Amino acid sequence: MTQELAPIRRDHSPAVSSDWWRDAVIYQVYVRSFADSDGDGIGDLRGVRDRLPHLAGLGVDAVWLTPFYASPQADGGYDVADYRAVDPLFGVLADADDLVREAHRLGLRVIVDIVPNHTSDRHPWFRAALDGGPDAPERALYHFRPGRGPDGALPPNDWESVFGGPAWTRTGDGAWYLHLFAPEQPDLNWEQPAVREEFDSVFRFWLDLGVDGFRIDVAHGMVKAAGLPDIGLREQAKLIGAQVLPFFDQDGVHEIHRAWRRLLDGYDGQRIGVAEAWAPTAERLALYVRPDELHQAFNFQFLTCAWDAGAMRRVIDGSLAATGSVGAPTTWVLSNHDVVRHTTRYGGGERGLRRARAAALLTLALPGSAYLYQGEELGLPEVTELPDAVRQDPAFFRGDGQDGLRDGCRVPIPWSGTSPPYGFGPGGSWLPQPPAWAGLSVAAQTGDPRSTLELYRSALALRKELPGLGDGGALEWLAAPAGVLAFARPGVVCTLNTLDTEAELPVPGRPLLSSAALEFGGGTVRIPGAACVWWAV
Repeated sequence: MTQELAPIRRDHSPAVSSDWWRDAVIYQVYVRSFADSDGDGIGDLRGVRDRLPHLAGLGVDAVWLTPFYASPQADGGYDVADYRAVDPLFGVLADADDLVREAHRLGLRVIVDIVPNHTSDRHPWFRAALDGGPDAPERALYHFRPGRGPDGALPPNDWESVFGGPAWTRTGDGAWYLHLFAPEQPDLNWEQPAVREEFDSVFRFWLDLGVDGFRIDVAHGMVKAAGLPDIGLREQAKLIGAQVLPFFDQDGVHEIHRAWRRLLDGYDGQRIGVAEAWAPTAERLALYVRPDELHQAFNFQFLTCAWDAGAMRRVIDGSLAATGSVGAPTTWVLSNHDVVRHTTRYGGGERGLRRARAAALLTLALPGSAYLYQGEELGLPEVTELPDAVRQDPAFFRGDGQDGLRDGCRVPIPWSGTSPPYGFGPGGSWLPQPPAWAGLSVAAQTGDPRSTLELYRSALALRKELPGLGDGGALEWLAAPAGVLAFARPGVVCTLNTLDTEAELPVPGRPLLSSAALEFGGGTVRIPGAACVWWAV
């Protein structure tokens, strides 16, 4: 007997909790690619505000907004010129205020991005550092150094930018400045009290406006090893990697995070800090979420894990043990604006979509919090065919850093209609959308019980309803055939078949939700390849 499990639609109002962040589902909005209100082809804050009902209906608890601050946009807004101003591309400060108020009215919290490792080269501090010459006091706020060699023509050390090429650029007066990313993103010197005081002020500005927390960009990068020593690294430095580097994951970053935690705790409403931090081990990552530091840290080891039952179990066990040792929840994530969408990473096409749907149910059944990247609820694949002329990822223009192709996961998402821009806005879209996306829009998938969107809606509704999910209890592994993961949470069993062929096992309970149709008979269930099922027990 084949059984289709109908989608479940229930009230999505978030529960009130003093520790809401421990099991929150947080939706990442890449602002320029979410919704455009004014027809210029670029998403904006009013567009986000107008589409908030989609997020409330989806069942998430909070929205994380990528940077919308005043910026020359050399790196999609992660090069900030003014941390207290909204860039005209995205609106005005009143639009940010309206968005926060409307989100709160709908029961959604708002997390904004903060970029403390570096500023834009158009920031007033850096402009003064250049204009004032070698003796400008503002140079102390960055990492200016003399070059090596007889005439200082060589960079101060062998560090490479994550985007490719040297991590140093020479100024007109012969000095060099450090930038772990693009030359337009000079690194700040966090040994300077003025830098710390400025970011305390920026935090308070947005907290006073009403935001519920901050996602801290490159939270592992603000402190550099004393003396800026050579690395001798024979491979390209990566933002997400296992390398031990003198400019990432230095112990000194933790004092900064402890100071921010004290600041956040001074506000009511459980305001939170979320670390975009990479560390070589799960144990090192757990240091960022000790009780007196930040609340969450993205689990990139889970994101980069291969589609393999044994590898997944090792990552899950290691992550839970590490964060559990400091009393913190694990924060699960499959995709974001810096990586290839997981539908494509898992093989692409129908196979990749089956795996992505199954991975969503696995993720939402694990203890802790989860992050969703815009469009994953639609099953969007990576856009791999983009003309070079439209690309804007700075890594694309600098050689081997990152993969140079982050634009493919940033293509504006489809809302409705049969042709681009699919309801994104009254004009076009800053990156071209594929013709095949007509069937993946929010409108096309709404009400279709087999759609990925309705699978997400059902899973998020169940996650709120079932106290054993989220942060509600421990995870216990169960016996399962090779290639199958099975674990119990209080009142729920989750089974994931990572094989491409079906797996047969005893029926563990009453089926609640499945990413694919199931076959029952004789007390057993046949789970299709690349499928995940939740069971009530």
